[in-house]
Amino acid sequence: MSRIAKNPIFIPDNVKIIINKQKIIVKGKNGILKILINPLIKIKINNKQLLFLPKRNNNNVWSYAGTSRSILNSMIIGVTKGFFKKLILFGIGYRVTLNKNILNLMLGYSHPIYYTLPEGIKADINQNEILLKGSNKQLLGQVAANIRSYRTPEPYKGKGIRYSYEKIKIKEIKKK
Repeated sequence: MSRIAKNPIFIPDNVKIIINKQKIIVKGKNGILKILINPLIKIKINNKQLLFLPKRNNNNVWSYAGTSRSILNSMIIGVTKGFFKKLILFGIGYRVTLNKNILNLMLGYSHPIYYTLPEGIKADINQNEILLKGSNKQLLGQVAANIRSYRTPEPYKGKGIRYSYEKIKIKEIKKK
């Protein structure tokens, strides 16, 4: 049995949750998020709490309930507080600029890289730092991973795009 699914989610006052069969809509100050959950899961709202129960008592169904609970908890946090990811451009000549909704990345290639931010994701630029903000945790992580993939940190000098919390182990230069 999933211990995560057994914990209820407390619904803040400024969040509205609409349950229509298996479609759930979460509304808050940071936007609206929607999800379709597994039909084997039953969700009940009781005294400002979301409860997750399986329709059949089965280990697999309990794991689906735990996953659904985690996703909905992230959605509630996203529409109230929001999420952010910080990327750092580390290298000589690496620059980034923001024009409307398009990131212009200069990463040492012979051409600039243009990345259009999806709807719901905002970026703040401060010298060689990119601060991505959004209410959808999954989309925010995917955007950060896509931007990082243009120039992953290399192991000898550490040049590339890295997360703010990431530690790069620098290898010793190869000797003859």
